[in-house]
Amino acid sequence: MSDPTAAFDEVIHAPLRLRICAFLDAVSSAEFGAVREMLDVADSVVSKHLKVLTEAGYVELEKPTGRGRVRTWVKLTEAGKKAYRGHVEALRGITAG
Repeated sequence: MSDPTAAFDEVIHAPLRLRICAFLDAVSSAEFGAVREMLDVADSVVSKHLKVLTEAGYVELEKPTGRGRVRTWVKLTEAGKKAYRGHVEALRGITAG
């Protein structure tokens, strides 16, 4: 029987966005630089993909102010977690034949 929450998601399916979601699903949040290093791409590439995920409601960006340099933190929203996990299940269904 198939999982009713499984749904292929075009927004998440792009390779770098899929990697971002997988990375964020394993942590409560991550600093922008950690995401950039994990992907091994330029800041502008990370920003572009985070913008798409943010507009879809899948990630939230936080810039807490305080002492020192302002850093951007990224986390999956509940909708993002659900969409990512559903996408992974849909991929499993596709690859299982």
